[in-house]
Order: sequence, then C-alpha cells, then structure tokens
Amino acid sequence: MTNKDLSLIIPGNRVGLLLFHGLGGTPMELRYVAYGVARAGYTVHCPLLAGHGGSVDDVANTTWQDWYTSAEAALQRMRQDCDVVFVGGLSVGAVLALLLAARNPKLVQGTVSYAPIFWLNGWVMPWYARFFNLVHHKWFANKLRFEDADPHGIKDPRVRDLIANALKSADNSVSGIPYTPGGAVLEHRWMVKAFMREAAKVTQPSLVLHPREDDHADINNSEYLQRHLGGRVELVVLDDSYHIITIDRQRQVVVDRTVSFMNQVVAEIDAGKPAVRERSKSARADHHLEARAGRA
Repeated sequence: MTNKDLSLIIPGNRVGLLLFHGLGGTPMELRYVAYGVARAGYTVHCPLLAGHGGSVDDVANTTWQDWYTSAEAALQRMRQDCDVVFVGGLSVGAVLALLLAARNPKLVQGTVSYAPIFWLNGWVMPWYARFFNLVHHKWFANKLRFEDADPHGIKDPRVRDLIANALKSADNSVSGIPYTPGGAVLEHRWMVKAFMREAAKVTQPSLVLHPREDDHADINNSEYLQRHLGGRVELVVLDDSYHIITIDRQRQVVVDRTVSFMNQVVAEIDAGKPAVRERSKSARADHHLEARAGRA
C-alpha cells in the first residue's frame, strides 16, 4: 500500500499546470519547478500516481492504465479550479501527460515535457537494457530490476549526494524507490506504444526541455516529439544537466522556460487564437533553442 499521499497542490489563478512525476518517483522531484511556476501566479498540482509513494511491490503491481486513470482524475480535479490547463511531467510522467493531452484536447491547452523517455538509451543504462525488448510477459519482467545507479540522473554533486543519502534511508518520499522493477518498465513500454499511436492527436502547443547529456534518455527521445506531435513544438536543449532536470543545475532555466511558454499560450488564448490548431507548414518547422544559463 502507499504510505501517504505526497501530492502537492499550490493554489493560484484560473490557469493551471498539472505535473506528473517519473516512474518510481514522487512529487518531491517536481517541487522546485512547482513553486517556481506558482510564483508567477499559476495554480500547480503535482499528484501522486497510482502505486507510488510506497514500496517497490506497490509499483510492480500497478499497470500503466492505473497511472493513466489517476492522471485523468487529477485533470478533472484541476478543471474544477482552472479554465486553462497545461499538462506536463518528468521522464515517464511526460509521456503520461502527452497521452492525456491526446485524449483530452478540449481540457488541455498546452503540454510541457521534461526529459521525456520513450527508449532506455541514455549513457548510464546497463548493457542488458537493450535485450529487455525481448521480454513480453510481466511475471518474467518482475524478476528483473533496474537499479538507480550513480549519478542518479543528477549532475550537481551536492544534490546527487542528497538523493544518494535518501535512497539509503527507509523514507521513499524524497528519492522514490531504490530500483525500478522490470514489470513497471514493461508497463512503460506498453504505454509508450499506446501514445505513439496517438501522438499526432497532440495538437496543443508543446514545450520540450531535454539535457544534451541525459544519462537515462538520449535527446532523440525529444526529437521524436518534434517529428510526430500534431502541433507546434519548442525544444530547449540544456547543456549542464543530467536526466532529472527539475532539480539539477539548470532547474531555474526549467522554471523560466515553463513560465514563459505558459505566458505566451495564455496571451494567444486571450487574443482569441485557438489553443489547439491544425498543423501548418510553418508549425512543422522544428524550433531549436540552446539554453546556456548559469547554475541556479
């Protein structure tokens, strides 16, 4: 069972940002970004996904449909307080948010993806990860596990030490679970396949931030979104972070880019432009931005 509800809710105006944590993680990994966006006046919700916040077995025994159901329930709750909603997430949470946007175009006005992961192809991934694609049964997948290996997705040594110490403690609320069960990784693969069938339905404006040195997911994960989403895509490439960009060295860049993107889309909506639009030739052009900011 889940130990406690670690969800984070920060009240604000009628524009909201709904953020989902990564696989095996908790809303704590989104806390810095959540409060940074909230300081701009926006409402921010970071719910705890189904099966998370407790033990490895809790995560192993849930399905991606369970995660999606809890995400959709969170969207419905946020719509009670907000007229405009952006959805986003970190890593696997970003994939979940994009699927939510694809299936709820009238409820979601924009998406924000932080280091989205479709393939386990970062430089820290173990050699046997490539053979995991041969696994198709969850009972067998759960006999395998993916350790949270150094550098734990974090380039900043001070923050990395905090996470490493938290992993050694019995409290999963900060660091999440110490390793990811293979069954959950298999569920992630199935969710990715479901999303890829619907990627073109994401016609809302999308912001994607990805570190060039991502240790878990190569930047081609985000480049996939540039090619396949149905709306305009703005890609920001970070040059001084690893996978968990929401707490790493450029976390303030993540906040600033998110707020700027939300401001822009809200201004377009206020000006009478549709938040969801048909993809034109100009919208197909990839928008590359290089983020070279100092450490937060």
